[in-house]
Amino acid sequence: MAYEIAAKNSGFSVVCGVDEAGRGPLCGPVCAAAVILPDGCVIEGLNDSKKLSEKKREQLFDVVKETAVSYGVGMATAKEIDEINILQATFLAMRRAVAQLCPQPDLALIDGNQRPGLPCAEETIVKGDAKCMSVAAASILAKVTRDRYMRELDKRYPQYCFAQHKGYGTKLHYEKLAEYGLCEEHRRTFLKKILGEPNEKKETGDRGEDVCARYYEKHGYTVIARNFHSRYGEIDVIAESDTQLVFIEVKTRAEGQATLPCEAVDQKKMRRLTQTAQMFLTQYDKERQMQFDVFEVLTRDGRPVKCRRLENAFDESCPDM
Repeated sequence: MAYEIAAKNSGFSVVCGVDEAGRGPLCGPVCAAAVILPDGCVIEGLNDSKKLSEKKREQLFDVVKETAVSYGVGMATAKEIDEINILQATFLAMRRAVAQLCPQPDLALIDGNQRPGLPCAEETIVKGDAKCMSVAAASILAKVTRDRYMRELDKRYPQYCFAQHKGYGTKLHYEKLAEYGLCEEHRRTFLKKILGEPNEKKETGDRGEDVCARYYEKHGYTVIARNFHSRYGEIDVIAESDTQLVFIEVKTRAEGQATLPCEAVDQKKMRRLTQTAQMFLTQYDKERQMQFDVFEVLTRDGRPVKCRRLENAFDESCPDM
């Protein structure tokens, strides 16, 4: 409760925590929650809520509701996301959540580094759900509410298996999109690759990712996701073995233009890939050693002719990293 105590000592009388869930998925709403906890409240097991199992989050969901002075949950629909973009839709969901609180807060502690424009003072906290009790509580309410929504959506559209992937860009989800197309709950602006006209660059990139997937499968891995999307970016291929989880950036180039694979991933790209991987890990319950690879595919006349894999591409052995 350090952040809440500091806020009270600074003169704020009613302090809430705010967090969201569902910025990255291809389908369904973005959900936000706001929570006011009693002074000095500590809920066991709540810290770093993104690392909790689904079962534990469900248990804490009821504890948070019973313990809170007040709480609110707000959503922005897939249609609203398409109309105003995911960032503004997230802010809208946050404002809707805070509007339900009674009493209304005079300070909101918000996970992340951007302020949604609430009718009270705002303080942002990067990784707030791991540092601030009320933000962690809001994270639980937002995540569980959205997951329950996706399970209900699964009953309406069982062909998409929403209960399994919760709308994220997993291999299974893309397979179902290829088979059934989009439903009304899909975010059109997140699926331009599927909705848009085919283009040569996309087709070349897809062929490179196909080569990468076959390579890892040949070497004993199972590809569990392709084109996994988050608000930070996209990971091309995710594969697992019995002991390892590998996040793979695929670079497809024409022969003669090749450079070291690691040169295609600068510090900014590494940061975005790492953040996206962390989003994926919130849906992944297995214990695996994690690493990032870069996989380069060389083409001739648009066809793959050669490939090479750089393991642990983010370590210090890679030049200019």
